[in-house]
Amino acid sequence: MTLGLSFGVVAARSGFDVLTATVMSLTTYAGSAQFAAVTLLGAGTGVPIALAAATLLNLRYLAMGIAVAPWFEGPWWRRLAESQMIVDASWAVGHRPGGGFDRGVMHWIAVPFLVLWVGGTAVGAHFASAIGSLDRFGLDAIVPAMFLGLLWPRLSEPADRRVAIVAAAIALATTPLTPPGMPVLLALAAVVAGRPR
Repeated sequence: MTLGLSFGVVAARSGFDVLTATVMSLTTYAGSAQFAAVTLLGAGTGVPIALAAATLLNLRYLAMGIAVAPWFEGPWWRRLAESQMIVDASWAVGHRPGGGFDRGVMHWIAVPFLVLWVGGTAVGAHFASAIGSLDRFGLDAIVPAMFLGLLWPRLSEPADRRVAIVAAAIALATTPLTPPGMPVLLALAAVVAGRPR
């Protein structure tokens, strides 16, 4: 809820009205890409650049989708609908030792997250002026803390820790040099290279 609320405030400050910000959260459901897009649009960047940044950030879902595909069954339209519930949190929590995925757990996580994300966006956008600056709440630490919380339980093996350290170093080193989203894509190279054969 807090993350959605902070997105709603950022969207409102970037010129989005409550309905537009809420519909974006409902139809896009991709936190980091949405933050990047509205921030760039609010800064006066053109739509093509904002879309490119959001697309680069969301390319991680390609790898996540490929990994989880064998556990999604049924006709193509059902798999397509259920794949919309693949988000960072549901993917991480639904992952099982040995590389499998629990589809039920993924949906159990993703649906409440969607409700909280969309509801938080609506509240944040509506009360943006009353909430004021997000800096005083330290909300900029929410996303890194969430990703660290998702990653931490998966660092029990030395090989996994090495991959995480290299990926983090690549992302940190390339953040000041590349467009939004590109550091995530470049860090993915460490994950692919470090995967057990």
